[in-house]
Amino acid sequence: MRPFEGIRILDLTHVFAGPFCTFQLAVMGAEVIKIESPNAPDMMRDEGNFDDLNELGLSNFYICQNSEKKSLSLDLKVEKDKIFFLKLLETADVLVQNYSGNSIADLGLSYKKLKKINPRLIYCSMTGFGRTGPKSEHPAYDSVIQAYSGLMELNGLKSTGPLRVGPAVVDYGTGIHAAFAISSALYRRQITGKGLEIDVSMLDAALMLMTSTVSETIATGLSKPSYGNDHPDYAGYGAFKANDRDFVIGAFTKKQMQNLFRALDLDDTANEISYMSKKEIKKNKKRFKKMISQVVINNTADYWEEVLNRYHVPASKIRTLTEALNSEQIKSRSVLQNSLLNNDLNSKKLPTAAFDYSNGSPKITKPAQKLGKSNKEMRKLII
Repeated sequence: MRPFEGIRILDLTHVFAGPFCTFQLAVMGAEVIKIESPNAPDMMRDEGNFDDLNELGLSNFYICQNSEKKSLSLDLKVEKDKIFFLKLLETADVLVQNYSGNSIADLGLSYKKLKKINPRLIYCSMTGFGRTGPKSEHPAYDSVIQAYSGLMELNGLKSTGPLRVGPAVVDYGTGIHAAFAISSALYRRQITGKGLEIDVSMLDAALMLMTSTVSETIATGLSKPSYGNDHPDYAGYGAFKANDRDFVIGAFTKKQMQNLFRALDLDDTANEISYMSKKEIKKNKKRFKKMISQVVINNTADYWEEVLNRYHVPASKIRTLTEALNSEQIKSRSVLQNSLLNNDLNSKKLPTAAFDYSNGSPKITKPAQKLGKSNKEMRKLII
């Protein structure tokens, strides 16, 4: 048994953040019913890399956060569909929506109204800026929040200017925060018997993803400059050039610094560091970094990854995503699971969850569905 079996979630979300939130709950066993307009379904259905799959509404960008869900097509602007939706709502535990502005309230589907129909309902709103403040009605995507939050500026360099973090990290970080908030609310409801409203902001999630950096800026009053792959204080924490490609070393503590220099056959420097304070280690950053660079350039990134890890120093060559996905480490985990789609063009594996249980682990048991695939099943259930 997976943890959320028996929980019914109505999913009124689209794009990445909202669908990823409900996907995380789905692979944990919740019955997630994705509800889309027949005329304007989730825009990700046809935004993928393969035209044939886009035409089916099962693009690779759609299935990666919509597997394990049922699909119900309803036009909530049409009275009969809204009546059906409200009947379905009576049976639900959670509703998740990520529409901007007042569009959901204009449909008569605000928490204030729906809690009268289902007092035990947990109602989660996911928006770019949250439901309060001067930007509460403004739309947003991942890149917009990266720009507003400071993340984009922190990721850039003086030579490049601000740079967007490539993958949609704010979307997926927001989805995880929302799933955690809903999980906590379900636990609270077991005690109180009452539902509640959750207000999740992509901007707030972005700040949480930068917690230590935000804390530093608050403490100093200064926006932290960008250091790229380097570290402002520690010589052994950053990217270095091997003779074939760049690799990263993560020697942060004094012990790791000593182990690093021993691995480089620089025992005298390792012994010198043993008598240094943290302040002195920082003061010698340029000298230490030069010593490291002069040694590691003489061998391959694979060689140094193996040697440094053997000395218990965090290190890795800089892999492409393809290399990472083909690594034995990732293959040994269950983070990638079968999509269960019978189509040679589509993804056979999908990122599923970042953890396992000793039993009842997150899993995909059914593929993403075409729009409206569950209509008959749902209508038989409610009517």
